[in-house]
Amino acid sequence: MVLADAFGRVATDLRISLTDRCNLRCTYCMPVEGLDWLPRADVLTDEEILRLVTIGVARLGITTVRLTGGEPLLRKNLELLVADIAALSPAPEIALTTNGIGLAARAEKLAAAGLKRINISLDTLDPGTFTELAHRPRLPDVLAGVAAAREAGLNPVKINSVLLRGVNDHEAFDLLRWAMAEQVQLRFIEQMPLDPQHGWQRDGMITAAEIKQNLSQHVELVEDPEDALTRGSAPAELFRVVGTGYSVGIIAAVSKPFCGTCDRVRLTADGQIRNCLFARTESDLRTPLRSGASDSEIAALWVAAVANKQPGHGINDPSFLQPDRPMSAIGG
Repeated sequence: MVLADAFGRVATDLRISLTDRCNLRCTYCMPVEGLDWLPRADVLTDEEILRLVTIGVARLGITTVRLTGGEPLLRKNLELLVADIAALSPAPEIALTTNGIGLAARAEKLAAAGLKRINISLDTLDPGTFTELAHRPRLPDVLAGVAAAREAGLNPVKINSVLLRGVNDHEAFDLLRWAMAEQVQLRFIEQMPLDPQHGWQRDGMITAAEIKQNLSQHVELVEDPEDALTRGSAPAELFRVVGTGYSVGIIAAVSKPFCGTCDRVRLTADGQIRNCLFARTESDLRTPLRSGASDSEIAALWVAAVANKQPGHGINDPSFLQPDRPMSAIGG
């Protein structure tokens, strides 16, 4: 069996939210006061996650597992969970998306456990702006995490940056210059309508075209020819900085959707399958998992859930409605 939908797409990339909790309060993701966290009893245990990953890898063709949050480094025993997933046969490639806080002390252990790739969120290099955005003065911790990830061999370290108009959009080139010097792979991401306040406005979003135009005032960018041929389901369009071997990524999730090549399926911290970040429906795997369902039964439920995947996220449709869950509860 494979996780195929009615439009010919096959999901091979499983994104698992390990927790809805986070130690930052980034304005586009979470209110300052936080959210009502999931009850502990509702959150999947390590054993339950491992069982679902095993079913996905052994029966359904999952080849990549990305661990997300909230903030996944808040999950106790994360290194043990990574090691257990890495021990599966066939072994999936394991990736992590994190805000980097606490990573400095754990990057080497995570790499030793089997973590292969890492994405670190970083929107600014200015301590004051970081505190304004995240409501926590933790920029030094994030930068230390970036350095530790590189030293642990988690290369290329990918940096995810969201530009907000009037807040940090003037830092685009500063971020690029820093990323080139640090030898990390910078990827700018259009702000998506996943804030809990539902305050996102399309005309306030900085588009991929604006980001490229901003950068082009400082460097010459050309589309990476090799990337154009091999991009596949990768979300980032890569642009080579002329005169260097460096490429910067721009993810136009809103203005140039890549839904047609999507190979992702998501598992929330409370055991719900989501076919899209912006899905308004979910399929429950936690209840059958805890009610004694066999691996074959769970696999069949999973296949049926993915079969109902919609053709696209619909952000550009006038009838679009944001999902009820914010980004922190869905996972990146």
